[in-house]
Amino acid sequence: MFVGGAFVRSESGRTTQVRDHDGAGTVENIPRASRKDARDAVLAAASALSGWSSRTAYNRGQILYRLAEMLEARRAELAASLERGGLDAGAAQREALATVDRVVAFAGWADKYQGLFSSLNPVAGPHFTFTVPEPMGVVVIAAPPRPALLGLAGSLLPVITAGNTCVVLASELDPRTALVFGEALATSDLPGGVVNLLTGQLAEVLPHLAAHMEVAALDLHGVDAALGKRVEEAAAASVKRVRVRSLGEAAWFDDASATSPRWIERFVEMKTIWHPAGP
Repeated sequence: MFVGGAFVRSESGRTTQVRDHDGAGTVENIPRASRKDARDAVLAAASALSGWSSRTAYNRGQILYRLAEMLEARRAELAASLERGGLDAGAAQREALATVDRVVAFAGWADKYQGLFSSLNPVAGPHFTFTVPEPMGVVVIAAPPRPALLGLAGSLLPVITAGNTCVVLASELDPRTALVFGEALATSDLPGGVVNLLTGQLAEVLPHLAAHMEVAALDLHGVDAALGKRVEEAAAASVKRVRVRSLGEAAWFDDASATSPRWIERFVEMKTIWHPAGP
């Protein structure tokens, strides 16, 4: 798994065996995250938050562009991993290319969404007031089962573009592709701890993360209703923002909606500042 900028095994030593979709090829052991792994990932994300959120928006955009370059360099490897996960060659190539484009799109938004969400508010009195967006904190993401790569990137990019850090639970259907994506993160300029990738079983780890007091919000994709209810109940004690969505695979490829700055808006808090004016 990828935690705090380093690749780690599960502290429990447990693994899940993953085969190619056709049953051929080698059997690979993918780490199965435990509660301790989840706590370590939240700690890494919380430790990286101040450094990442204090960077200029322009610099965050530069780093995301660098991530796009690393994904482009590994595009053939990503496509091969998607094929092993069950896609045909054409669909795998399309998803890998769409993922690179998605990173470029959010890199462009990094220093522009503030102008859309900020406002100068009319007030009656000797002062002026304006509202600006700021990061929420640590966000837990349950990536969609499919598309395993584009869904992973498309769900975490709005979070980190806004200056948040995140803990991402990868697709259970194709966890290998998430780890290849983690290799691109490791070779980019993204600071350690900004994105933390865990593999394993959602039902085991997600409710524990939902109850963690350092977590500010949860973004859940393709989670079944029973697990979603458990997570919402666990998150209620600390009044977390919880969003549960089940987008179809085609929706992730819709650039017009999937790259909207409204995706970023879900992961910011609006801060209003009052300032004296006049003599």
